[in-house]
Amino acid sequence: MRLAGKSIVVTGATGIAAAGAHQAAREGAAVFVISLGEGECRDLVAAIEAEGGTAAYHVADLTMDTDTDNAFDAAVDFLGGIDGLFAVVGGSGRGFGDGPAHEISLEGWRKTLELNTIPMFLAAGRAIGHMRGKGGSVVIVSSVLADSPSPGYFATHAYAAAKGAANSFVKALAAYYAGDGIRVNAIAPGLVRTPMSERAAADPQIVDYSTRKQRLAGGFLEPDDIAGTAVFLLSDESSRMTGQIVAVDGGWGVTEA
Repeated sequence: MRLAGKSIVVTGATGIAAAGAHQAAREGAAVFVISLGEGECRDLVAAIEAEGGTAAYHVADLTMDTDTDNAFDAAVDFLGGIDGLFAVVGGSGRGFGDGPAHEISLEGWRKTLELNTIPMFLAAGRAIGHMRGKGGSVVIVSSVLADSPSPGYFATHAYAAAKGAANSFVKALAAYYAGDGIRVNAIAPGLVRTPMSERAAADPQIVDYSTRKQRLAGGFLEPDDIAGTAVFLLSDESSRMTGQIVAVDGGWGVTEA
């Protein structure tokens, strides 16, 4: 019960976000989920409640100011305050044309960065506003691709740039808010089996690549692998950690494929 008595906001309702919400609730936290898909939010909260956890949700587009304000107002109404934020919302920009820099349109670049930077910015800002004066923990999901590129299979340069921005954002926030007792860290996952990675998981060459690149996992990581680290960073066990980019990548960053 490492999060007993804590109030945790999770952005996203599938994949890593869903695993994080489940694990936070199992560790004793009251959980509030914010995401765009009502069905996904409803199913996640129902599953947490069926396990005996405390949870609620609010449907919001976290790229929109007003939506984000309303969602965090609802979170505070339900939770009574915010002790932690697990900011997961983001996604692939391939549908917008993300790829090698010489092929990406300006619109594709803009939309990929908006999808992956605006939600973390708005969510972190709102959460920190409620944490000031009492402390708290913010955990942002980055990506191993920000620092360990894979040009053969993942030449998505706008996505990599957005996750590099996430890492810099974490460092800046950690430095500024340390005096308020607010810790800000990031998790940089490798290839994880989520709805976002369905394309990769269906490609035999990428599957084979993952078994060699992520040898500790023997292939794709599972969402629970990331959620466990999120719980640690949200808990008091990591009370002396801030400004860290924690790679949970099965060996990706140190292994040749």
